[in-house]
Amino acid sequence: MASYDNQNLLAGGRTNGNISVVSGSSRGGGGNSNVEAEKSPFLEKSEPVRLTPAWEENNLPNDELNFKGLTMERAKMQVNPPRDKMMLVFIVLMIHGIGTLMPWNMFITAKSYFVEYKLSENYTGNANGSDYGTYFLSSLGFAAQIPNLIFNWLNIFVNLGGNLTKRIVLSIMVEVIAFIVTVILAMMNSSEWPGAFFWITMTTVVILNMASGIYQNSVYGMAAKLPFKYTGAVVLGSNVSGTFTSIILLLSSEFSSSVRTAAIYYFITAMFFLLLCFDTYFALPLNKYYRYHELMKEKEMETNQRMNPSQRPPYGTIFKQAFPQLFNVFFVFFVTLSIFPAVHSDVKRVDTDFLVPEKHFASICCFLTFNLCAMLGSLATSWVQWPKPKYLVWPVVLRVVFLPLFLFCNYQPLNITRVLPVYIDNDWVFWGLGIVMSFSSGYLSSLGMMYAPQSVEPRYAMTAGMFAAAMLITGIFTGLLFTRLCPMFVQHNFLDWLN
Repeated sequence: MASYDNQNLLAGGRTNGNISVVSGSSRGGGGNSNVEAEKSPFLEKSEPVRLTPAWEENNLPNDELNFKGLTMERAKMQVNPPRDKMMLVFIVLMIHGIGTLMPWNMFITAKSYFVEYKLSENYTGNANGSDYGTYFLSSLGFAAQIPNLIFNWLNIFVNLGGNLTKRIVLSIMVEVIAFIVTVILAMMNSSEWPGAFFWITMTTVVILNMASGIYQNSVYGMAAKLPFKYTGAVVLGSNVSGTFTSIILLLSSEFSSSVRTAAIYYFITAMFFLLLCFDTYFALPLNKYYRYHELMKEKEMETNQRMNPSQRPPYGTIFKQAFPQLFNVFFVFFVTLSIFPAVHSDVKRVDTDFLVPEKHFASICCFLTFNLCAMLGSLATSWVQWPKPKYLVWPVVLRVVFLPLFLFCNYQPLNITRVLPVYIDNDWVFWGLGIVMSFSSGYLSSLGMMYAPQSVEPRYAMTAGMFAAAMLITGIFTGLLFTRLCPMFVQHNFLDWLN
């Protein structure tokens, strides 16, 4: 029966590197016997070997302890990566996608409230008020898209509002305040100051879309941290936004006694939805799946910062590498916004016995069809991603054929005498064109937005996602500008120019 010399061991002492072992016979007074043991590297130090808790060792401060805990969580997650249970992260990003385009859709869809009520001659009592209504939609388009365009691009190069969290939170709060002002204007009697109402509304729209540009750009940057289908979730939400606002307007009108009350309910709903976006953003870090990808992205950024501590992202290189997908995003939205809603909604019914009555023809065959089919197209990318990035440009460019096809339909712009013959005089064919155009818009735009972050190095995925969001707004803006030329094409028969 042998026992270790505890006193020597605790003292860290040794004789010639050997651990002294005392035989059982020595206790009885017999001779000592030294058994030479193998040298241990743990006994090379002159200090005793101690087992100490991590928080006692070197008196680590709390921030280092948190870092150790974070590292342990990363290691654990790398071994067992979590899943997006019940698609909660996907749904949250879709909600934010709805929120990004809500300001634009809320004001466009409320055309009847602004044009036919607040700025109408019946409400104001003079013809000057109706003049503001005549130019309301065109003014709204520029007031909304110009600041949105500028701040989308500016947000890429300049850290507006601080980090990602501050940018998203401040943008949402500014939008909520802008909608509060809009609700107050709806409550007030503005019949005696239609000009002031018009310019206050336009100023509100400018501020609203400045914040929306930063918000939209930041949301796509946030989605770029996750697998590419989550960028598709944001695009899906953007396409759902139009349908969502249309339903809100329909319900508020149905259950309200007046246009004024319906408008109040309508804009208050937008405020509550933006607050939902606010809450869900702070709920994301509580989700294991989101936290896993965020920690992986942080780890990657920490590594890059150690290697290049003060280096800014190479914007030129990122733009060049992602340009094929950025072009795809731009061109899809350019073609779509060149047609919808200006040309699409001004196509009149040809067959008096058609399934959809004249009263609801534009509402169903244009607005409802576009919003529903674009939403389904975006949703389809969750299961099918075809064609691959290299070949996506071909169906995107081929969509340009929709421009002349819709002009060949019974397009009758307001106060314009059509000279171009109507070559497509079948309402079913027109409706089918609308379905294909809408579905392809949602599907191909989602693919382009999803492929853009993948076309660069992972550490630059967020910047590429922000570039894609800026190109999306650029496509919308240039498409809206192009719609001003469409009445000229049918008024002067553009086919004659080709000859």
